[in-house]
Amino acid sequence: MIITRTPYRISFFGGGTDYPAWYLQHGGEVFSTTIDKYCHITCRHLPPFFEHKHRIVYSVIENVRHWEEIKHPAVRAVLGSVNCSKGLEIHHDGDLPARSGLGSSSSFTVGLLHALSALKGSYVSKDQLARDALHIEQKVIGEAVGSQDQIAAAYGGLNRIEFLRSGNFTVSPVVLKKQRNKEFQRHLMLFFTGFSRIAAEVAQSKIANLNKRDVELKRMRQMVDEATRILQSSTQRIEEFGDLLHEAWRHKRGLSEKVTTPEIDQIYESARDAGAIGGKLLGAGGGGFMLLFVRPEAQPRVKEALKHLIHVPFGFEESGSRVVLYQPNGLS
Repeated sequence: MIITRTPYRISFFGGGTDYPAWYLQHGGEVFSTTIDKYCHITCRHLPPFFEHKHRIVYSVIENVRHWEEIKHPAVRAVLGSVNCSKGLEIHHDGDLPARSGLGSSSSFTVGLLHALSALKGSYVSKDQLARDALHIEQKVIGEAVGSQDQIAAAYGGLNRIEFLRSGNFTVSPVVLKKQRNKEFQRHLMLFFTGFSRIAAEVAQSKIANLNKRDVELKRMRQMVDEATRILQSSTQRIEEFGDLLHEAWRHKRGLSEKVTTPEIDQIYESARDAGAIGGKLLGAGGGGFMLLFVRPEAQPRVKEALKHLIHVPFGFEESGSRVVLYQPNGLS
């Protein structure tokens, strides 16, 4: 039995420039971190005592005789890519809801690829995990998704991820002094809006508008540099990061009419009225989790203003996708 643990991510700046339709022409860059909330994938070879050959357990249970019959698109694509011949049992357990803006779909794909590699007794690098996940989601499944989630889930940590016009990418850790890192994390709050959406549907509407949003996307990429300077500076106030998030949210709202809704706008304005400096809806948009930048002394007021939402405390994580249980022979 193999268990992998793959983190979810929070994207601060540069989202939208990670779509191939954009960065293959202009280049792109994002600033993101992974957090201590995870997708767990359990995988083992299924003994040959059942009518079905594969058993897939997530929000539904699938028992099938061939991988081509699997309805879950990522599982079907991954098993097809490795030409799976042995029976498998795969379980998914997530710390947070799917379709919520934290890159959960890519965490699933990365975690499953990692588990299958470990089950074969093969080591796979973070770089290869990211590239394989990108291939599965963008080429095999053909989803309209960006390229940051797969890389963040595989690598982990607080990073700048640059997307080159060649189609390649580079990952550069953002190094902060210990006290500044703690101060940064103390200013962040995460709330679940209660709305969920299919990211690819929102993303498709954004992709259709990319060529019309040249100014906004170039400004959003510039913010990656500005955000890094603020956090690494010994003189700039950390509140400037919140101001920058507020500006980024205004730009992101303009990428597509599907990014936000009147309900989400009301949540954001209520948080601002209660003391939040800035924030943004995470992921493609349309629902899911909202990130807020709030001075610690103002956080009780923001919690009260958003008491109808679920507040999710979190911390940063640095490991990326990991094999946390390795018992390939199924022995306990």
